[in-house]
Amino acid sequence: MMKISVLSLFPEAFTGFLNTSMVARALQKGALDVKLDDIRTYSRDKHHQTDDYPYGGFAGMVATPQPLWDAIKANLKEGPAPVIYFTPQGRRLSQKILLDYATEAHVILICGHYKEIDQRIRRLAVSDEISLGDFVLSGGELAAQVFIDGVARLQTGVLSDITSAHSDSFYHGMLGFPCYTRPEVFMGQTVPEVLRGGNHGKIEEWANAQAKLLTKTRRPDLL
Repeated sequence: MMKISVLSLFPEAFTGFLNTSMVARALQKGALDVKLDDIRTYSRDKHHQTDDYPYGGFAGMVATPQPLWDAIKANLKEGPAPVIYFTPQGRRLSQKILLDYATEAHVILICGHYKEIDQRIRRLAVSDEISLGDFVLSGGELAAQVFIDGVARLQTGVLSDITSAHSDSFYHGMLGFPCYTRPEVFMGQTVPEVLRGGNHGKIEEWANAQAKLLTKTRRPDLL
């Protein structure tokens, strides 16, 4: 079972997410355990404040280090674990990263908020920084949910057929191939004959060729 500890100022943002689709299935099957930890509860400030003005007079607010430091320490009591911080300054999330982390016993996710978290936390406690892409969100909660969903479906017994994941986009470094289901004809469009012929060798060749063509035209950087 993989355990994920989520450090967030808004743990309620995960309520619906954890009860939906593959993530809910992973939790029900005991393949995944997600612990939501409210950073605010670790604040030693009498008003439970977790942000302050940045040094240098810059605009915005910065997450103070003490609550985050104590939250991380509390979640490391069970033993060492990677600590991931979601930030636009991190390396871009990929299927390879998800595959690597899917085998970890315990992972700690930091959902930042405000303009940034104090840089000293990043230096002292963060082992990896991950970005969803070249854009900015209000907080790390959505990024954490993407990460959780990505690793949940890779846990044993979550997908009804794990080989389905083996033909997903990026699993083998390319985009996936086009898929069809019934009816055979829809709006004048027909399912390719090779997929209806039952020759598994030719079907596999078709799928590989289609994946390469799609990757070449849309993501040539992957080839």
